[in-house]
Amino acid sequence: MESTCLKSFQDFTSPTFGRLSIDEMFERVIEYVNEIPDQTYNVIIGTDSFLNSETLFVSAVVVHRVGHGGRYFYKKSQRRKMESLKQRIFYEATMSIELATMLRKMLNEKGLRDLPLEIHLDIGENGETKEIIREVVGMVTGSGYAARTKPDSFGASKVADRHSK
Repeated sequence: MESTCLKSFQDFTSPTFGRLSIDEMFERVIEYVNEIPDQTYNVIIGTDSFLNSETLFVSAVVVHRVGHGGRYFYKKSQRRKMESLKQRIFYEATMSIELATMLRKMLNEKGLRDLPLEIHLDIGENGETKEIIREVVGMVTGSGYAARTKPDSFGASKVADRHSK
């Protein structure tokens, strides 16, 4: 049975390509990496949320060609209102882990198992999230992914955040 988080990854939006299925998005990632295969790339997953009458979650997939820009794709999904910041942060991390796991499997199938994949978290040492930073980072690293926090987590704090308002 598909989890609630995975169901939200059926389609993405790209500023470059418009609306894409997850398979089309993945093909655009592969094409981008294959354009200049000798460059260094990072695949970054980040999720951010915005609280209104419901909670809007935005997950971003960023393909960073290190030193030479990148491309990104994002997916929005609405969930019931989550008043608790801690609950939202853990849900954001769960969504990112599930999307990263799906992408890692797809990358492995294409022979790109060495392509670095990291999760950017919208948490930091300052502000309300500092109490849960160790737990959330532990959850991500325990799932086998590198975790980045503010100020180094632009995938969540800049890219996903841009589309969450």
